[in-house]
Amino acid sequence: MSTLSTSYPTLLDLRQRLDPDGKIAPIVEILAEQNEVIQDMVWVEANDVTGHTTTIRSGLPDPTWKRLNYGVQPSKSRTVQIKDALGHLYQVAEVDKDLAELNGLKAEWMFSEHLAFLEAMNQEFSSTLFYGNEGTAPAEFTGFAPRFNDQTAENGGNILTSAATPDGTDNTSIWLVGWGPNTVHGIFPKGSKAGLDYTDFGLQALENQGGTGLRGQGYRRDYSWKCGLTVRDWRYVVRINYDLEDAIPAGTSGPVLYDLMAQALHRIPSLGMCKPVFYMNRDSLDMLDRQAMNKSTLGFSTVEDAQGKPITRFRGVPIRRCDAILSTESGI
Repeated sequence: MSTLSTSYPTLLDLRQRLDPDGKIAPIVEILAEQNEVIQDMVWVEANDVTGHTTTIRSGLPDPTWKRLNYGVQPSKSRTVQIKDALGHLYQVAEVDKDLAELNGLKAEWMFSEHLAFLEAMNQEFSSTLFYGNEGTAPAEFTGFAPRFNDQTAENGGNILTSAATPDGTDNTSIWLVGWGPNTVHGIFPKGSKAGLDYTDFGLQALENQGGTGLRGQGYRRDYSWKCGLTVRDWRYVVRINYDLEDAIPAGTSGPVLYDLMAQALHRIPSLGMCKPVFYMNRDSLDMLDRQAMNKSTLGFSTVEDAQGKPITRFRGVPIRRCDAILSTESGI
């Protein structure tokens, strides 16, 4: 395992350490393949089974210039404790017996059917990661948007806006997240296998199969994912909120995405202290690509990762597509 993955463990890194029997490894691989966020997100074991209590530094100690024959005023750092809750995402996968055993390919068919169930879990997780709010939906964990939605708040300096209209619904966001165990990371319950588990019930009697009151037989497997998010240092998250309709390909007026992204990078205190990644939906990616084609001196590059997949970077920071980010946000 590389130094980077040891310092910033993703679910793919944790699968072997926490799952020596390989039970959840295939699930982790599918989740990561379907969801680019999973490939980046750093995970830390929570210090409780229902949440994670974190001490956040809210102020630094005051150093003093010392003179000869003079003492110094003692000082201390200022901290505050917060507790981030864990959400429990659950999925019941049922496949009709005759369909599963068609042509004697039960295992292959079950695998293809379960891909759809896992993708649904992935999409729900991504949506909650950005928009979840345990204040209005107690079963969820709180995502990024409710934490970064007020420019007058302490973290308001990390919210960049351009032509965003508060009463509009045609806005979207680009997020810069600096993942790391001391900055921003996912959490999973104490003592669990990265919060992931499944139960294979085998052949079961299924109720309401194909309609109310109808019964049949099928194979059932339940998937469980207990997870959450901790923003330990808000300075390592930047939200760019802009009016999508006001952006034009020429970039001569309205939001200029690469300019806003450059500003976002300068909001991060130390890029070397984290694993920075940009996230945006396909609408933002489309506009960014079209604006970038009108410039020849921008810091964009495309390289292949270890699996041969092309990754676009802006000033060395990967750009990921995440369609869970809406294009119908309210402006900030």
